[in-house]
Amino acid sequence: MAPPKPDRRAAPFSVTPLSGMPLFVVGMNVAGEIVAAARKQGVEIGAGDVVVVAQKIVSKAEGRSVRLRDVAVSDEARVLAHKSGKAPALIQLMLEESTEIMRVTPHVVITRLRSGHVAANAGIDASNVEGGADDAVLLWPRDPDASARQLRAELTSALGVSPAVIIADSLGRAWRLGTMGTAIGCAGVMVIDDRRGEADLFGRKLQATLVGVADSIAAAAVLAMGEGAEGAPAAIVRGMAHYVSDSETSAIAGLRSLNEDLFR
Repeated sequence: MAPPKPDRRAAPFSVTPLSGMPLFVVGMNVAGEIVAAARKQGVEIGAGDVVVVAQKIVSKAEGRSVRLRDVAVSDEARVLAHKSGKAPALIQLMLEESTEIMRVTPHVVITRLRSGHVAANAGIDASNVEGGADDAVLLWPRDPDASARQLRAELTSALGVSPAVIIADSLGRAWRLGTMGTAIGCAGVMVIDDRRGEADLFGRKLQATLVGVADSIAAAAVLAMGEGAEGAPAAIVRGMAHYVSDSETSAIAGLRSLNEDLFR
C-alpha cells in the first residue's frame, strides 16, 4: 500500500548538526553515538525527525576501509588507470564496486555502483579517512538502504520512537559544478513525492512534477554539517514529519531507470 499523501502546507524546518562524536572505527555503534551526541547538546530526537548521517561514519563502522597496497590489480584496471591517471589499485576497487564503468577521463571515472547509484570514482574517497596518507580509502556501505534500516531500528530501540534515517554523501550533478548532499540510503522517509495530476495555483494539471524529498533533506543537512573539518557527521532535521512514515522506503526509488537514461 502506498503511503498517504503528506500535508504540504508551507512550514518551517530546522537542521541541527551533531558534533562531539568520536572518530569512528570498525564495530562502533553509530546509533549509540548519535543518541549520546544529541543528549549532550540537549537535542531530543522525535518520531517525526529525520536523522541524516554521513556515509563515511557508516562505512567506517562497517569496516569498509581498504588499503590500496592490499588490492590485487587486474589487467583491465591497469589499462583504465593509464587512461585516467589514477592509481591501478583504486581503479580495481571501482571495478569491484560497480556494474559499469560509464566514462573515463584524465580527471574522473564515472561509474554505476552495484546499488544502482551513479557516482564519480564509485564513491571511493580518502578525505576524512584515518590513514589516508598511508593509502587508505573508504568504500560505500555494501547496501546503503539496508544500513539505513538497521540504523533506524537501533535508534528506535534506544529512543522508544522511530525517526527516519537518511545516509548521505556528497555527489556531483550532471551539467552543474559543485557537489550536493544526496540520499544514498533511506529508511522511513518519503524519497519521491509524485505530484503529477495535482493542480497548480491556476488549476493547471501538473504533468511531470516529481519532488526529490530525500535528496532535498540530505542537501540541507549536509550543508549544515559541513564537508571538511567541522566534525559534525550527523544532523537532526525537524519539521519534515509529514514525509516520515513506517512505510518501507528505499533511496533506489529516486534513481532513474536505465531505459530512461537521458545521456546515452
